[in-house]
Amino acid sequence: MTDGPRRRRISVLGSTGSIGTSTVDLLKRIADDITVRALVGGQNAQLLAQQARELKAEWAVIHDETRYEELKALLDGSGVRVAAGRQAVIEAGALEADWTMAAITGAAGLAPTLEAVKNGNAVALANKEALVCAGDVMLQAVKDAGATLLPVDSEHNAIAQSLGDNDPASVEKIILTASGGPFRTATREEMAVATPEQALKHPTWSMGAKITIDSASMANKGLEVIEAARLFGLDEQQIDVLVHPQSAVHGMVRYKDGSFVAQMGSADMRIPISHTLAWPTRMETPCERLDFAKMGTMTFEEADETRFIPLRLARQVLRAGGMAATVFSAANEVAVEAFLDGRIRFLGIGELIDASLQAMPSNPEPQELDDIYEWDRRGRELAREQIARMGS
Repeated sequence: MTDGPRRRRISVLGSTGSIGTSTVDLLKRIADDITVRALVGGQNAQLLAQQARELKAEWAVIHDETRYEELKALLDGSGVRVAAGRQAVIEAGALEADWTMAAITGAAGLAPTLEAVKNGNAVALANKEALVCAGDVMLQAVKDAGATLLPVDSEHNAIAQSLGDNDPASVEKIILTASGGPFRTATREEMAVATPEQALKHPTWSMGAKITIDSASMANKGLEVIEAARLFGLDEQQIDVLVHPQSAVHGMVRYKDGSFVAQMGSADMRIPISHTLAWPTRMETPCERLDFAKMGTMTFEEADETRFIPLRLARQVLRAGGMAATVFSAANEVAVEAFLDGRIRFLGIGELIDASLQAMPSNPEPQELDDIYEWDRRGRELAREQIARMGS
């Protein structure tokens, strides 16, 4: 008698966020074929405990140490081991897994993602900062470990699918699409008085507050342009952005013979997640199928880099190199928080990023992860200084 095939080992870093909950939904559908090594959450102990019980996870780790006792009590008698704090999150990332979802947002996700990469297996990357801030450091770690980096962002996943096994030298351009967010047709005057409530009403996607505001300001598209350049080894001039309100086409590749190859699907993050989870095959999902007859028309328009300042700034950052992308990302995080708290106006997000970049005393090339952390800290300091000036 022989043993059956080994169950795939899975870890989810950021399981209680928007991407994480979509990932858990898919994992529950294949629960008999996997072993969940670790689920990592931020502050929501209730949801993390529920996920850990449903998936029979080996570890449940919560970043917020003040929620440790609550999580421990919720998982009492379950057999799930519990840990808390930043170091525990990093250790969870280091656990040997065949597939790791890296969905912890912001600079907090860098170290655990890097640990997952070092295992040399598949890492599904939903943390933009891993490539925006730490691009060279992260890509070198991927190369050294022989890991496979699978993009989860719907746009980058679409590009990866559209590229397939084609020769990268045959690519003329890639096109990232954007819904345009809630202010697609708004004037600058209307955007100047926009409230957080208005900015959080995304017309297409259901996402967390940070990424929803990023979509409204198009900072998310700026981050995606930087990420795409790193991920696919492209120059800034080879990356275009088109506003596509129907959010059916998620990305396109234009080849040097004039052909376009595009990936399409409903606006459901479970589709790109499933692509990385089943890679190199496919898996069934419950996602709604596009109905082209019902849709009727699809429209595309140029992205307005005058109204949406962060998109223009992202291109400048790519050309500048060095630590500019790290400061861009850090300043944007501070700006979004300040906008949601009512301390700056909506258009102040782009203005704050711009002022922070201009205030950089130097722009060195990163050599290691500690350099990224240092400039992330400096970027936040610069942004807070600019907010203080705005209020004075």
